Amino acid sequence: MLENIKAQEEERKRIAVMIHDDIGNRLNIISLWLNNLDTRGDELIKKNISGQMSALIDSARSISHSLYPVNLESVGLVLYIEELVANLSQRINISLNVSPKYRKKSIFVEVQLYRIIQEFTTNVLKHSQATKVWIYIKDYPGNMAVVISDNGQSFDYEAVKKGMGIKNIESRIKSMNATHKWKNILNKGSRLIILIPANNEFPNQNSIN
Repeated sequence: MLENIKAQEEERKRIAVMIHDDIGNRLNIISLWLNNLDTRGDELIKKNISGQMSALIDSARSISHSLYPVNLESVGLVLYIEELVANLSQRINISLNVSPKYRKKSIFVEVQLYRIIQEFTTNVLKHSQATKVWIYIKDYPGNMAVVISDNGQSFDYEAVKKGMGIKNIESRIKSMNATHKWKNILNKGSRLIILIPANNEFPNQNSIN
């Protein structure tokens, strides 16, 4: 299970970095060239090309980001989740509460946590008709607790546990040697509680290489 997920993340990372570094940089260079064109040229054409370039840059960044959180290693999990929350806040009321004592985890664990939060919120937006999402992250002496909940319609776990969304979340939880529990109340909301042991490190887990 762990090796499969690591292999998937490595392939995602390879493609995402290629899009982020190669295509994204080339588009930025072309955009700079356009800005330096002779202003006596056709302004309408220049404006249309510049608009298309901006859209392509945003698209390349979005695709790269969805494949693998390329900058997570340098930016850190908390700032990455804050960016996700800021983007989602335009569509749903979402709050994030992270303990100020949060300690950086291995890149493998942080990527899995980001993916779980991303998957949960995506499912909420698609299926739950929720108006509110809460994300809570706190370090304890022996483990880290992550609680994600919403006030939507919820779901019958036995009826949907084989769906890709739930399977993806639970596979990632298992890959971290973590435990979890769903607390769902139909028409009231869903809650996912994850406990990640402090000593959950696997061999070579500090890198996805």
